[in-house]
Amino acid sequence: MAIAPLLAATTAFIQRAPRMLIGAHWVEAADGQTMPLHNPATGEPLCLVPRATVDDVDRAVLAARQAFDDSPWTRTRPRERQNLLWKLADLMQRDAALLAQLECLNNGKSAAVAQAMDVQLSIDYLRYMAGWATKIEGASVEVSLPLMPNDQFHSFIRREAVGVVGAIVAWNFPLLLACWKLGPALASGCTLVLKPADETPLSALKLAELVQEAGYPDGVFNVVTGTGITAGSALTRNPLVDKLTFTGSTAVGKEIGKIAMDSMTRVTLELGGKSPTIVMADADLASAAAGAASAIFFNQGQVCCAGSRLYVQRKHFDNVVADIAGIANAMKLGNGLDSSVDMGPLISARQQERVYRYIEMGRDSGATIACGGEQFGPGYFVQPTVIADVDQRHALVQEEIFGPVLVAIPFDDEADALRLANDSPYGLGASIWSNDLAAVHRMIPRIKSGSVWVNCHSALDPALPFGGYKMSGVGREMGHAAIEHYTELKSVLIKL
Repeated sequence: MAIAPLLAATTAFIQRAPRMLIGAHWVEAADGQTMPLHNPATGEPLCLVPRATVDDVDRAVLAARQAFDDSPWTRTRPRERQNLLWKLADLMQRDAALLAQLECLNNGKSAAVAQAMDVQLSIDYLRYMAGWATKIEGASVEVSLPLMPNDQFHSFIRREAVGVVGAIVAWNFPLLLACWKLGPALASGCTLVLKPADETPLSALKLAELVQEAGYPDGVFNVVTGTGITAGSALTRNPLVDKLTFTGSTAVGKEIGKIAMDSMTRVTLELGGKSPTIVMADADLASAAAGAASAIFFNQGQVCCAGSRLYVQRKHFDNVVADIAGIANAMKLGNGLDSSVDMGPLISARQQERVYRYIEMGRDSGATIACGGEQFGPGYFVQPTVIADVDQRHALVQEEIFGPVLVAIPFDDEADALRLANDSPYGLGASIWSNDLAAVHRMIPRIKSGSVWVNCHSALDPALPFGGYKMSGVGREMGHAAIEHYTELKSVLIKL
């Protein structure tokens, strides 16, 4: 099929002057500097966006601070916060095709998949979080206070918005991750400064337009574009920020966590992963192979909970690996504006080089490249790759590659599978493929990860908390847990 034409609105958006939203105003960077974005499918220049300075970030945080402390937003009732989120979701539904094309151009992913998944999941999530705006509650408590036996008291617990939120998101799901931060923050009554990834700010800028159109007060939502080393660092260190929320690499998340602790800034960190896919001998092997392929090759493997480690019970190992290799070899790679494409490019030349370097490490170590293993252009493409005959201690198994590279290792029994699955610094997700429910229920509590999927992988729902054990992070996104991370508890005791 041919590459689909761009919507007129998409073309107009990428051709507009480089601006970001601070308070009520769309502004360029204080020093006028910009940075170029590139289309990952072609490597060609796409457009320019502001390269925010420290002063720009400070102005955005001050706008958010003033909106939280001094504007009508603080007095907005739960029903109004709910309705604003519903209005925002409706506007996103209206502009779904535009948002999907922006994700495709800026990130490389399929526009059709982006509209059906990234955009629709963002809309669904905002609608889910809108409901929580009217369900934030405290509690009345009967206290004892034995040292004051003759006095009467009224005591209760309030849950209050944490304040100004600094949000920094990764480039793999730019719109969805922004909504994961925006939804609970605005439902709770917080204000927000969003720093999108250096590479993928376009959908965040469009989101800011829709926030304004929905009727949010000035300063409630701000977007600053620029580099992590300047804009991201400034947001992390700003003393007016009450909470930091970050999605990205473990290395950067650890630095943000250290900085946050210096000022006791509240923090949520959703970090890296190296998720195991465990195929037991009794599984439906055809479904398991298809599921394992989807678990690693979806979004070009650029998924924090991608099933990048495959463990198959030894008697079926060769057949399952061959089936996954067959699926990979049949995948069509190309521009995400072509709806017949199965997999798009990686985000950048740098990421393409990084992923290919891991494949070369496998070759050099004597591992078997069961399929793929090559890179090509124009654009930043790496073939879907399956690597077997790898030692569990190898970097291919222990380190997050963040690309379409699957390492496959056989196991002997249930205990062996659990040992291998847990032998990782990460603990974000895991999947078990089996029809033996007794075995599944034995394994689930012994797997050290924040999510366990059975006969599926990376199946996320707004009602289910998402986050990791170990080096995969601190705190949870989604579900009621997200509201808890954007609010503070206040105990009140009144002597009558």
